[in-house]
Amino acid sequence: MTLRIGNASGFYGDRFDAMREMLTGGELDVLTGDYLAELTMLILGRDRLKDPGAGYARTFLRQLEECLGLAQERGVRIVANAGGLNPAGLADSVRQLAERLGLPVRVAHVEGDDLTSAHPGSLAAHAYLGGFGIAACLRAGADVVVTGRVTDAALVTGPAAAHFGWAPTDYDRLAGAVVAGHVLECGAQATGGNYAFFGERPVRDLLHPGFPLAEIHEDGSAVITKHPGTGGYVDIGTVTAQLLYETSGARYAGPDVTARLDSVRLSQDGPDRVRIDGVRGEAPPPTLKVGVNRLGGFRNEVTFVLTGLDIEAKAELVRAQLTDALAKSPPAEVKWELVRTDRGDADSEELASALLRLVVRDPDQAAVGRALSGAAIELALASYPGFHVLAPPGKGAPYGVFEATYVPQGDVPHVAVLPDGERLPVAPPPDTAVLDAVPEPPLPEALPPGPRTRAPLGRVAGARSGDKGGDANVGVWVRGDDAWRWLVHELTVERFRELIPEAADLPVTRHVLPHLRALNFVVEGILGAGVAAQHRFDPQAKALGEWLRSRHLDIPEALL
Repeated sequence: MTLRIGNASGFYGDRFDAMREMLTGGELDVLTGDYLAELTMLILGRDRLKDPGAGYARTFLRQLEECLGLAQERGVRIVANAGGLNPAGLADSVRQLAERLGLPVRVAHVEGDDLTSAHPGSLAAHAYLGGFGIAACLRAGADVVVTGRVTDAALVTGPAAAHFGWAPTDYDRLAGAVVAGHVLECGAQATGGNYAFFGERPVRDLLHPGFPLAEIHEDGSAVITKHPGTGGYVDIGTVTAQLLYETSGARYAGPDVTARLDSVRLSQDGPDRVRIDGVRGEAPPPTLKVGVNRLGGFRNEVTFVLTGLDIEAKAELVRAQLTDALAKSPPAEVKWELVRTDRGDADSEELASALLRLVVRDPDQAAVGRALSGAAIELALASYPGFHVLAPPGKGAPYGVFEATYVPQGDVPHVAVLPDGERLPVAPPPDTAVLDAVPEPPLPEALPPGPRTRAPLGRVAGARSGDKGGDANVGVWVRGDDAWRWLVHELTVERFRELIPEAADLPVTRHVLPHLRALNFVVEGILGAGVAAQHRFDPQAKALGEWLRSRHLDIPEALL
């Protein structure tokens, strides 16, 4: 007996038509949507400040207006975390929509994740719940289940546990569903989107990637695929890339189970079909992660364009002028970054230009607003030759700070609100285990010596990177045993720090996943206080892996 679970959203703002495409493109039992991220919770928190009835993903409602009838006709149940900060409010809105459309839809929701009152000064503080509240709603006959902050994988583990009758101690089965859920959660990233080796396929195959689905079996194994005839592609590489996204060590912890990523085995099961099996699970940790979002102050920026000769001297001049102009009341934090995009003897003005970026932060909006704007614009006729900016600085905008804390599982009131209004408490897991690091496994024999060529790492390795609060992860994988024997000995923590100088003074941990021929590096603190703080040029570390792939190493010629 197979349960077919599809995904129609990887983030708040993802392809609007994906819900309709998934409902009309082929057979499905459950359709999920992941609308939440650390930054989204901050955005929804600001929405709620303006309107206490807000706080959920309104896009989801507009999609349902088009698609709720389709789902009913096809017998597809919908599970989404679009409830954000207000799952009860979204559930009420879905009921009103169904009534207006004349559809007999049973709606349930999951709540209890909101711990904002326990974190004074926070805009939103929410625990990451597991899938058993969703399972309770589905077992009670819900057609639509909306949640607040659950783990992304819970959108899959909940329906699977309900369908197959899994118990909270069916760790291997639950872990298999967690892995499948992690592959589905970011939508088209599993079907060729954001993929390191995209150049191996014709552009026409990537114009409109289909969204992924998982065929889940009672033993927890799964096949990742997509609807027939849709764009993109599913192979071991695309699934490996997504498995490495925003993970850390061999133990991938969640509220229901800890999945052992070092046990995952992938195999091609036909065109656009990848089988996942062998996944082992362990008892979950005794605590739940809580994402706490606070307003950190105000932020402003201006980018100066430096063209032609004497780039460094021009940058030095404008730095000195701005520093002097702001000396009476300097912002609390000032960060300059010179990006040398210029080339000598360029045949276009753009190619002759570098960018000098100034970012300022302060608790007081005035310190980053009018003062900076005035100081920058007043230099228009009094600074370096060719002075201009990409855009004048504005008033300054609020920025957020993300922090992860942890609370005992039993301290969070996980509640399933069933279609008839009954409030059903969801018990914490019966067993837990403290999360310990997995020792590095025995390494394969190194590749024998031979001729080498200086070349980019990306000639032989793929990568996918992302953020978790202020930390970033970079997963690196190869597609052959010889390449793995080279990579696992070559790409040490020390070599990683050499290739990514930003990480030179930061804690870096390497995790080895031999079944995936993959290494996963976690770099602590590289993103400061998280994406909303806009600490660096690439605030979510989305392209950190691609930077790593562009760095040059001495690579065995046999691999090139």
